[in-house]
Amino acid sequence: MQSDIHAFQIVLLLLLVFVVALGMLSRKLKTPYPIVLVIGGLVLSFIPEIPRTNLNPDIVFFVILPPLLYSAAWLTSWREFSHNLVSICFLAFGLVTFTVLGVTQIGQWLLPGFDWRVGLVLGAVVAPTDAIAATSIANRIGLPKRIVHILEGESLINDASALLALEFGLALLVGGERPTFVFGLARVTYLVAAGILTGLIVGEIVHFVEHRIDDGPIEITLSILTPYVAYLTAEAIQASGVLAVVVCGLYLSRKSSHFFSPSVRLQATAVWDSLTFILNGLVFVLIGLQLPYVLDAIRDHNLRELLGYAALFSVFLILLRLIWAFPGAYVSSLIRRRLLHQQESIPNLRQIFVVGWTGMRGVISLAAAIALPQTFADGTPFTQRSIIIFLAFSVILVTLVLQGLTLPPLIRVLGLAGGPADRSHEENDARRTILQSALSYLHDKQTNAEPEFAEIYQDLTQHYRRRLSAYGEDLDEAESRGIRQFHNRHVEISRELLQVERQMAVKLRNERRISDELLRELEYELDLGEARFVAKRST
Repeated sequence: MQSDIHAFQIVLLLLLVFVVALGMLSRKLKTPYPIVLVIGGLVLSFIPEIPRTNLNPDIVFFVILPPLLYSAAWLTSWREFSHNLVSICFLAFGLVTFTVLGVTQIGQWLLPGFDWRVGLVLGAVVAPTDAIAATSIANRIGLPKRIVHILEGESLINDASALLALEFGLALLVGGERPTFVFGLARVTYLVAAGILTGLIVGEIVHFVEHRIDDGPIEITLSILTPYVAYLTAEAIQASGVLAVVVCGLYLSRKSSHFFSPSVRLQATAVWDSLTFILNGLVFVLIGLQLPYVLDAIRDHNLRELLGYAALFSVFLILLRLIWAFPGAYVSSLIRRRLLHQQESIPNLRQIFVVGWTGMRGVISLAAAIALPQTFADGTPFTQRSIIIFLAFSVILVTLVLQGLTLPPLIRVLGLAGGPADRSHEENDARRTILQSALSYLHDKQTNAEPEFAEIYQDLTQHYRRRLSAYGEDLDEAESRGIRQFHNRHVEISRELLQVERQMAVKLRNERRISDELLRELEYELDLGEARFVAKRST
């Protein structure tokens, strides 16, 4: 028992070291970290001394997936998600169905020993996409936000539709069942409705509890527990755990401004940023490290022949997405304009092509393939299982590396690269309105204030007028220069004073006049002040 724990500790430590080292390398190369981590994992898998680390599907589905889905849903704008819901559903449900049916057909004549039922299982395995690499590239080079929102929304819910298709495929193949259309429709309805309801109920309970506490560690712990509670509750009633987590994350994200205090929000953001990076890093390194396992699974097959199948299959999947992207975009746009009366422009061919090129697969496909049973219900071996694992692994490598590396130059060639502030007009208007409201409040308070407090209001007015000038307010050159100099000097002196306070706090600790615990509390308060002044300096 002790030796097993010790071995696990060593493996986990090595994985975290790989994540940190490869993450630093990705920053230097200015390449999305999923691509670097996968390639790095592949390279490391060739080193004999590296411990063999097999991907456990249960760890992926029940440990890693819930917090990653929750974090992605939390950071998703409900306004954009609901506005683009038709387009998202055409990809998350329509494209998944199209992919499953397409793979079902091609599997029968392209792959040896595959019938339509095995093809259905393979199609469900490779249908879900992972948008981490695509959206990180898109955000960095300024791809239009509309495309980013659609890709993020697709990756949030297409796991649910793909896993449902896999459930039907396994019922047909392994269990020998033949679900009817009515049964299938009822199952889909229950899966979606119960999953959404579970997410809302868990979200409302967490919202109720959060309103009654204001303690950073407790609230952060609760936020980490929440996706697991939503996922496992939904799975226990045979609903969609994916949809439950996504709905819960979207709901609580919109409510968070009511129950998170500023200090808790800062702590929670830092914790979740680190947690999602670690989990994503472990996932992508593990994908690369699965190469020995995948090669062992196909050792009885002709490797050169399988590589040919993998190349053809990967190209076919890329073409399937591109084929669906164009009519799907036009039909969804028509529905949004004609039926929902949204102010939606006709889709741009270049943008549609980019959406079609971002069908990168991730760990869900590999975990689903590894989780396939080794025998049928009658005890017959599932001989195609090893080929499915190999094809899923190959598709992940081809789509993630090939499409991920070619996406930035493709976006630039198509003329879609822009500034990172695609929402700059909306953001500037919002900030300008907020600052004007604050100045109006200051003006009203100053009118009725006692004379001895007039300097305070003048000081604050100078600050707000300086900030307002950065968002398009017209000031004459002399006034603008004076306000800017005043603002910069104020920030500079304030930060110097914070340093004086910090040095004195450390001195008091060194002289044993305060405890280490009190020093940490004082430093945290000073860090918050420092962060505020850094933000002021940047504006």
